[in-house]
Amino acid sequence: MRRKIAINGFGRIGRQLFQAALEKGLDVDWVINDLSSADNLAYLLKHDTIQKGKVLNIKVKGNNIIVNGKTIKVF
Repeated sequence: MRRKIAINGFGRIGRQLFQAALEKGLDVDWVINDLSSADNLAYLLKHDTIQKGKVLNIKVKGNNIIVNGKTIKVF
């Protein structure tokens, strides 16, 4: 069974958790709950100057962030 993880607040710690899971190759369904817009969260994920992750492809479609082809809902 696939794991489902919700991140309440996509600040530094939330982004670090997300990056670590991507690097480990975990098969997880993500949901992000944050006050900010999906556009802003995608920008912060892509341009994090402290934790330079290995996320290759980030797009925004409506209230979703698409990371390496995987859709993540943002509430």
